[in-house]
Amino acid sequence: MKEFNLTEEQSKISFENTLKSNDTEEKIDIYFYRPIGYQIALFCAKLNITPNTVTIISIFFGVGAGIMFYFPDLWLNVIGMGLLIFANSLDSADGQLARITNNKSRLGRILDGFAGDFWFASIHIAICLRLQNEGWPAWIWVLGVGAGVSHIFQSAMADYYRNVHLFFIKGVAGSELDNTDDLQNEYDRDVKQTSLFLRIVAKGYINYTRLQERCSPYLQKFLKLVKKRYTAELPADLISEFRTLNKPLMKYTNIIQFNTRVIFLFLWLFLNETWVYFVFDLVVLNSILIYMVNRQEKISRMFYERLSLKA
Repeated sequence: MKEFNLTEEQSKISFENTLKSNDTEEKIDIYFYRPIGYQIALFCAKLNITPNTVTIISIFFGVGAGIMFYFPDLWLNVIGMGLLIFANSLDSADGQLARITNNKSRLGRILDGFAGDFWFASIHIAICLRLQNEGWPAWIWVLGVGAGVSHIFQSAMADYYRNVHLFFIKGVAGSELDNTDDLQNEYDRDVKQTSLFLRIVAKGYINYTRLQERCSPYLQKFLKLVKKRYTAELPADLISEFRTLNKPLMKYTNIIQFNTRVIFLFLWLFLNETWVYFVFDLVVLNSILIYMVNRQEKISRMFYERLSLKA
């Protein structure tokens, strides 16, 4: 296993340099989760703990939170809230650790996405079982599964739009933007040298990326045209205008991912009305998702048509 001893240079990496971008960071993250994650990242770097290990550990805390939400006892729910907050701190730490140690990998990115899915799958299952114990009929699983599927779409598009934004303001090096063509070519090239487990993971990620692309057709046209026309460096005026128009959408990507949904989840747990969480996910967060996708498509269409006229 490769070791990542914390060098003097790495130990001097500032907190700000472990952030992806001020455009895409939420205030709760900047002032709460990221500082905690930064300290965890420095500690893990000193112990040669890898980012992927931190991600896997976060899964256990997140799933533990879901188990605590199964019980109607408020104090057990509060313990679950603490576990979920710590799981998200670890989720912040793994990315910051990767930047401190320069140990970034696509597998790490995939694991990071799976971690959140495991957390919320356990939470949805726990709430459904809890509600059934309280006398709700079996159809509550329809709400639970529907909210779970919605969460997958919401997280996928929020993550994708943030990486598109980072691509325009930081370039390829500062973004984790992938496309299915490149991923499929890599898969076909390496399939014979790759283990069955990694092939399954790679196929899953290709399908995940394909989902993101199918939900953003005009954005795909715009990106393909940009990459074809500007092979070296994006024009400064294009970067500036895209950033100006796209930055307001970043707050919606944060709302439909973790912080806002968890604040309301905690509220419903305190009120012992956990079923409302599913309705909130299906109605409120999906409405934000639809608005976000439509707005992004309008922006992308405008840029695409403008660049096409310059051909």
